[in-house]
Amino acid sequence: MNDSKTGRSVKVGVVQMKMSGDPGENMQKALDMTHDATGKGADVVCLPELFRSRYFCQTEDAEFFELAEPIPGPGTEAFETVAAATGATLIVSLFEKRTAGLYHNTIAVIDGRKGYVGKYRKMHIPDDPRYYEKFYFTPGDLGFRTFPTEKANLGTLICWDQWYPEAARLTALQGAEILFYPTAIGWHPEEKDAVGAAQHQAWETMQRSHAVANGCFVVAVNRTGFEPDPASDGGLEFWGQSFIAAPDGHIIHKAPQDEECVFVEELSLGAVATMRHGWPFFRDRRIDAYSGITRRFIDSDE
Repeated sequence: MNDSKTGRSVKVGVVQMKMSGDPGENMQKALDMTHDATGKGADVVCLPELFRSRYFCQTEDAEFFELAEPIPGPGTEAFETVAAATGATLIVSLFEKRTAGLYHNTIAVIDGRKGYVGKYRKMHIPDDPRYYEKFYFTPGDLGFRTFPTEKANLGTLICWDQWYPEAARLTALQGAEILFYPTAIGWHPEEKDAVGAAQHQAWETMQRSHAVANGCFVVAVNRTGFEPDPASDGGLEFWGQSFIAAPDGHIIHKAPQDEECVFVEELSLGAVATMRHGWPFFRDRRIDAYSGITRRFIDSDE
């Protein structure tokens, strides 16, 4: 799967973290682990979703809006220092304050010495037990985005976006060679024995399918560890297992379930063209027949 003609490749670093209740501590750990990844040669480093804090969306509490910050702002400035020193491109998930009462779950892209180059705002916002994100986040209004960098074209999506083939497709159609999904997903401990394995398998399978359907790499970056519900008993056990999938869907590397780690993998971007030539899904798409995809549901009586 090497690109024998151009030899284009990119070294991707993944940071899988446990979060404490101290945002400053989490921020410093994230910076340190990013330095670790760049020290291992990473050209691009991706951190988990909302790494500056524990996953506060387990409950609805307006006090957590105090965690939000402007983008660009203090968070991006801290990572710009790392990017400038190393030349690496950093994919940084932050809680964005746009104005009082208007907040987003946002990725900031920091492209080496260029610094901050843009943002992606999470488009799909869940509302499930212990995932009460609709209380905190306004759906994204920037559309799906791909960022051209010196090493590769990077597509940015976030967690709940990963269940939607439309999101992966529209990002890949903008030239993304790698889709990044910063994530915060885990088990309700009381359900783990009954449905935990199936839930995790579905999560992994879905993202591997995006790699195959779009002929690109997929990088899913999760947190790990147990985080208590701040408002009641229980909590979430994040399942870690961050991974990189190749354009043919096979898993190149997977992190452990319950450990913090940093890993770096070199990805041969020629594999994207190889897969798209062999399985030309873009060529054979019937774009003239897909108008129904913009409807909520195709009712038989319409």
